[in-house]
Amino acid sequence: MFDTVLIANRGEIACRVIRACRQLGIKTVAVYSAADSASPHVAMADTAVLIGPPPAGQSYLNQDAVLEAATAAHANAIHPGYGFLSENAGFAERCAERGLVFVGPTPAAISSMGDKLNARRLAVEAGMPVVPGTPDAVVDVDDSRAAAARIGYPLLVKASAGGGGIGMSVVRADSQLEAAVRTARSRAGRAFGNDAVFFERFLDQPRHIEVQVFGDHAGALVHLFERECSVQRRYQKVIEEAPSPAVNPVLRQQLTGAALNVARRVGYTSAGTIECILDAQRDFYFLEMNTRLQVEHPITEAITGCDLVQAQLRVAMGEPLPWQQADVQLRGHAIECRVYAEDPETFLPSPGRISRYVEPSLPDVRIDSGVAQGSEVSVFYDPLLAKVIAWGPTRPQAIARMVDGLSAFEIEGIRTNIPLHLRALRSAEFERGDYNTSLLETLGRSLENVR
Repeated sequence: MFDTVLIANRGEIACRVIRACRQLGIKTVAVYSAADSASPHVAMADTAVLIGPPPAGQSYLNQDAVLEAATAAHANAIHPGYGFLSENAGFAERCAERGLVFVGPTPAAISSMGDKLNARRLAVEAGMPVVPGTPDAVVDVDDSRAAAARIGYPLLVKASAGGGGIGMSVVRADSQLEAAVRTARSRAGRAFGNDAVFFERFLDQPRHIEVQVFGDHAGALVHLFERECSVQRRYQKVIEEAPSPAVNPVLRQQLTGAALNVARRVGYTSAGTIECILDAQRDFYFLEMNTRLQVEHPITEAITGCDLVQAQLRVAMGEPLPWQQADVQLRGHAIECRVYAEDPETFLPSPGRISRYVEPSLPDVRIDSGVAQGSEVSVFYDPLLAKVIAWGPTRPQAIARMVDGLSAFEIEGIRTNIPLHLRALRSAEFERGDYNTSLLETLGRSLENVR
């Protein structure tokens, strides 16, 4: 059993990990930047260590500062949450060198799946379908044009490293290709230190489906069903639900089986996610693997009753998985809405001081938050304030409970995207479960027509 765990993150995920540690009797160490000195995660932890000024590169991404804080606090392990250092194989290796347990997969698994091109190759080897594309990074303009001719337009230019849609763009004509490749390389190089890009055929209006997998160090591996993540803006997820309304039992068996094969191919341990896209014919294709806990993990917890963060900690301590596949049962339906400090029309951040903050208190509505009344929303970090998770015995009941929860949420002093959530949840497409990644764009166009 760990005595002390340092959480190398901030906001709602740091609070979430602290709660899980507390339930297991593990002491916690929070790290924080100068901008986060009054943040809830700092007050929640047993110990808190200042690690640098507000810019993430000088604080939460500063590996030396995080490792020194862990050593000074006599921590046994580091939980990276998601984002920041969570998918950094080099950091995981440095943890091991210092005798610290990295709560997550092995550095080898992170490296294998962190490069999208390599991940595609591994998925093919595991027998999972992939979207037609280039097997290697494109080299120059001539190589790009030849590859585009083979794949056909429209196509996606994608960064081989990283995620979050950075370095990704749709190209619909040959005249756009050279500029798109140049821009993607520049963005990927700045964001990930790797400017390699490749092409995939662009599937118009697909659904984004992901499978939660979990493995232990003895080789046991289970899935915890799928999540629908198609409500997106700028390739960023906004609303997720589990299970997916597009997935029937036959497709679920095929999808989860393929996901487990990919995870097994890399000897995966801890929590991970196989991300896929689903086309109009309900054919699925491997997209990538996220080698970490996902922002949307609470909806999986809601429909299975499994605590993923506690399981991460137990597996990191060398314990076996707390469940076998037969133990993981699907019950009811859950939806998560990410509440951001942003303009609901333009999606631009809305930093500032939260003058009023009252979370809803309703049956089967869970709030995972990282702010409080008086908190300052900084320009330095992602403006996620809280996640609202609603569960119901049926999908319509889950939707109704989510609408009630969002409507009862009181946040003043900044703008939030709650109106956007309510608009999406009340749309005919979402209510039918018949939507895809263009839903928010479609709703935006309908509003323009009304005006």
